[in-house]
Amino acid sequence: MKKELWRQLIHASGVFIVVLSYFLPPNLLIILCIAILGFVEMVFRLDRHYNIPLFSAILRVTKREHDERGFVFFFIGIIITLYFFQFNMAIANAAILILLFGDSASTLIGKRFGKNKLPFQSHKTLEGSLTFLVVGFMVSLTQLSVIPAFVGVMAGTLTEAYIPVDDNVPIPLVSAFVMSLAIYIL
Repeated sequence: MKKELWRQLIHASGVFIVVLSYFLPPNLLIILCIAILGFVEMVFRLDRHYNIPLFSAILRVTKREHDERGFVFFFIGIIITLYFFQFNMAIANAAILILLFGDSASTLIGKRFGKNKLPFQSHKTLEGSLTFLVVGFMVSLTQLSVIPAFVGVMAGTLTEAYIPVDDNVPIPLVSAFVMSLAIYIL
């Protein structure tokens, strides 16, 4: 559980992207994310053969045996969300925050306290999904009004619970799309 806590803290540290969005244009944020992705990929490859001070220690504490490439999908999800939803940075930021904090909290609570499996899903729990919903809603309210925030996090929760692929790409995209629809319809 300690390893998972460190992983999720690193996952949530992506909040710097949202903070930087108040100072940098979206295209520059995208370039920054691509550069970080390239740097982390290089560190991953070098770590296989060399001890890289600080980075190798972080990787040893946080790397999952079966999921070594999650960070790639994490950055791809953020990059694509910034690209397609840069017309409304509040939507992009809300979707990214849902990914960062909703997904992290649901993993920690679901693994620690999850007892009730979701219907048609053997490795996800009701406790984790409810945590995703509550935490994601709270953080999305920092960017949007209640209705778009709620429908966006609801879509993100269902995506996280039932998507058969790595959820780091579809969570922010689906959330942002649904929030955009809600804003457009209202």
